[in-house]
Formats: sequence, C-alpha cells, structure tokens
Amino acid sequence: MDTSVNSATSAQPPALGVVIVNYRTFDLTMQCVASLLAHGIALPEHIVVVDNDSPDGSGERLREALPAGVLTVLSKVNGGFGAGVNLGVAALATDLVLVLNPDTHFLANRVPAIQRLFRDDERVGIAGLKLINPDGSLQFSARRFYSLPDILARRTALGRLAPLRKLVSSHLLKRNWSGGPFEADWVMGTGFVLRRSAFEQVGCMDEGYFLYFEEVDLCARMWVRGWKVMALPEVELVHEHQRHSQAGIWSSSGQTHLRSMVRFFTKFGVPWLWRPRREQMHRAYQRWRAQFEDERAVRQRDASA
Repeated sequence: MDTSVNSATSAQPPALGVVIVNYRTFDLTMQCVASLLAHGIALPEHIVVVDNDSPDGSGERLREALPAGVLTVLSKVNGGFGAGVNLGVAALATDLVLVLNPDTHFLANRVPAIQRLFRDDERVGIAGLKLINPDGSLQFSARRFYSLPDILARRTALGRLAPLRKLVSSHLLKRNWSGGPFEADWVMGTGFVLRRSAFEQVGCMDEGYFLYFEEVDLCARMWVRGWKVMALPEVELVHEHQRHSQAGIWSSSGQTHLRSMVRFFTKFGVPWLWRPRREQMHRAYQRWRAQFEDERAVRQRDASA
C-alpha cells in the first residue's frame, strides 16, 4: 500500500465531508443536519443527504427544506444503505467522509481529533465514533470479527453463561473505551469516518448487501488490504438506537440480517471456533473474487453468443 504523502500537504488538516442516507426519516435527517451545522462539524456545502427513493416523498421535502448549500441527491431506486453511501461519497470531494445515520446528533465538535488521527497515521482507513445512548450509556460500537461461538453468545440465551459473557465482552471490546484511539476489527456504520483514498482502493461499499453487515464487509476489506480500522473514544455521537435486526429471525429485518450474514461468510470464510486471522480472511476473499470474476466472464460470453 502506497501511503506516501507530501509533507506540506500532510501538515494541513484533511477536509471533512458528511453523508447521511435518508429513507422515510425526514424529521430525523433535518435534526441531524441541524446538529452538524450548530456545532460546526462541517460546512453546508460539505454535507450530502442521499434519499433512497423514499415512498413518502421525504427526499423532495428535504431538497426544499434543508439549509442553503446542503446537497440533496435523489436516488431513483432504493439500493440499500451501501448504495446510498456510495452515491453520497461520489458527490463529495473531501479527503475524509463522515457517514451518519439520520437518528444521530452531536453534543460537541471534536472534528480536530478526527483530523489528527487521519493526518498523523496515514495507514488509518476508517475510524468509528463513540456511540452513546441518549442516557449517556455506551453502545460499544467497535467489535472483533465474529466466530460462531460469538454469534451463539450474542444471539441466544447461552450468552448469559459466565464463559460466554466473557466472550461477549471480548467481542465488544468493552475494556478499550476508557483510553485513546484503539484498533478494532470493524466499527458500526451508524457513525464512522472513512479515508476517501482507502475507500476507493478497496472498492467502496458492497452494494450486494441491502442492509446489515455492509460496514463489517467494508472494514474487512480495509483490514485485508493493510489499512487500519480504529475507534475514537474522544468523539461522541448520540444514537437513538433501534435494533431492528433483533426483531426475530422470521421477521423481514431478521431475514435481511441473516442473508447479509451469509453473504459476509461466503466472502470471507466461516470462522468455526476461533475468530479469523487476517491471512485467512484474505485467502477466502481472494477465492470469492476469483469465483465472482469467473461467473461474470461466463455471463458475458453467454450474452455475446
């Protein structure tokens, strides 16, 4: 990975843009943008709101109601969260991009801490913020990659047993939030900052995911390409947390979550007992890419026949 940067350029704080993906969340998106502007997180012209073809017309309403300078991108289809992020990043020209859920807001401006992290360590590709509930409690937004025991501990009653409680704590990196920036395997997509050059190098968001696991996939591709995935305890973001994926496996969101999980493990391998190592994930991903390229070549030959 070529991380050489001109010294004069590296001395300047990298510019920060913001992407918010809206789907039927007019009020929340307006509040999120108001928070950004009130705290000086980003300039209006560095904020992009992408509407994923909301059937309630909130995209057009946002275009009319958002403050001057804020760009609204109206997608003609709902391609999912990752597709919306890709549209938003493409509409910006900033070195760094802060991706936010609409149901978030800031209490203070800690942008200099973000800029320092990316300026001082050129290997940082993505950094997650410290997500907190409205009551100030932590959401533990930086994680380790899953093993099957992790999934059992998180998703079943077995997680209440003492040995698996320790596994959950380790998976959630609970002990890491009292200090400075720390490395993680992946960070939650509710609020994270990406380096544009790294994002483009690894191929942007995988639009094969409609919802869930797309941020895990992005961090995995960063990880196997040698970029650092970091968490920033200094930068707090309030999140009105809603666990749709916990509604039950037979619910619509539960089924979407399951499909996304299967896609991730298809790409990066199933870690049976132990969490995966970088070289294991890299080999599995290369096999998946080779298979994908072979299948695409066959489709192209069939189409031209």
